[in-house]
Order: sequence, then C-alpha cells, then structure tokens
Amino acid sequence: MTNIQIFKELHQNNEPLLLGNVWNPQSAKVYEQLGYQALATSSSAVAHSLGYEDGENMTFDEYLYMVGRILKSISIPLTVDLEGGYGKTVDAVVSNISKLAEIGAVGINIEDSFIVEGTRKIADKEVFFEKLKSIVSKLKEEKVEMFINVRTDTFLLGLENPVEETLQRIKLFEEAKVDGIFVPCITAENDIKTIVKSTKTPVNVMAMPELPDFKTLQNLGVKRISSGNFLNGYIYKNLEEKGREIMQEQSFSPIFK
Repeated sequence: MTNIQIFKELHQNNEPLLLGNVWNPQSAKVYEQLGYQALATSSSAVAHSLGYEDGENMTFDEYLYMVGRILKSISIPLTVDLEGGYGKTVDAVVSNISKLAEIGAVGINIEDSFIVEGTRKIADKEVFFEKLKSIVSKLKEEKVEMFINVRTDTFLLGLENPVEETLQRIKLFEEAKVDGIFVPCITAENDIKTIVKSTKTPVNVMAMPELPDFKTLQNLGVKRISSGNFLNGYIYKNLEEKGREIMQEQSFSPIFK
C-alpha cells in the first residue's frame, strides 16, 4: 500500500488521525519516533524557522526544499500546508502541487482566505469554488494523486454566523470533490457536531485552548486533529526562557536541571 493510500485510510477510522505538525527534519523524526501515523507541515513554523513571517513570504522553492528534507528523514505520510497555493494562477498552484507529489508528499491544505497589506480576508466563496474546482480538475487530468484538504477560515476570522457560512462553503467544497475540510478555531461542541453532521467529507479541527479532548472529538465524529504552529511556539518560548536563565545565572546549569 502506498503512503497516499495509507493516509486516505487514516481518515476513515473511528479514532481521529492525530497529526504531528512539523517544520524541519528534526521535529519530524521526533514525532515518528513517538509513533505518530502521519505528519503535516506548519507553514507558519517553517516560515519562522527560515526567518520569514507567515503568509507566503518564503518562496515556494525554499518551502519545497524543506519539505524534501523532511520527507527524506521519515517513512510515514506527510501532508503540506500550502496556504493559498503559492501561485497567482490555477496553473501555478497545480504546478506546485505536482512538484510536492513528485517528491512524495501525500496531501495539501489550501485555504479560502488571503492576506492583503498584512490583513487576512475571506475569499468570496463562489470565486474560491471556481478556483478550487479548476485545481482539482487539472490535477485529475494530469493524474496527480493528492489528498486535498480545504481550510475554511470562517471561525479563524470571527465571521458573523460562522456556522452557517461554513455550511454554505462546505457544500461548494463537496461539489469540487475535495478529500477533507479543515475548520481551524472551531471549539464549541455543538458547532463541531453541526459541521460534522452536514458532510460525509472528513472534518479536521485544530488545537485551541478551548478545544475538547480527543475522546470528545471522536464522539463528535471528527476525523483529523492538527496542532498547528503551537508546539513550535511552545518550544521556542522555552528556549527563550532558558536562554534568559543562563544569562541571569551566568551558568549553563539551568539546561541540566
């Protein structure tokens, strides 16, 4: 069985797929050693590790190189957070996805929002649907097999009536024949239940302080759970704290306690 077949099947289990979100080979190896079944890049964490802010500020070639290095270090499936696609046209996005498939990535996230002058805005759903439908169609024409997980930022952006807006968008995503739906920042059990029950497509949620525990998410029908860039942030916060302690104590003893 290929990695992409394995990855697709991991979305059909009763127990949700817990993804380890990674930013380099070192982090990926840790998750694989812990027994995680699949990994995903965090575009934000990768960008920060290369000295960029999030929001497609690194080049796709730089990102592709990092994805390639991660893939060479692991044997389990890896999906890639592709943000808006790293391309202004459908052909450019499809080309990027094809390059990821060639080096062994099994899936991508693509989001329905974009950043303008530092501000993230939701895309018009009909315009995004046409773009998405064309991407899926061209990938099929070119025989590029890839798990397409669509991120909708209705909750992340705090839109009015986010549940209803999400339901409307999901109908379009289904029509475009995507493989998964990602709703970051959704946390209320009733909201999650409503979204999950509205679709047969696997639903993905993300770590948030108020997110229910994994057993509750399983009972609600969630099929995939991501940690986003939060573990990356947690690690580097601890690095900062230890670095400060070393300076204050004028000793390396804090890192050996």
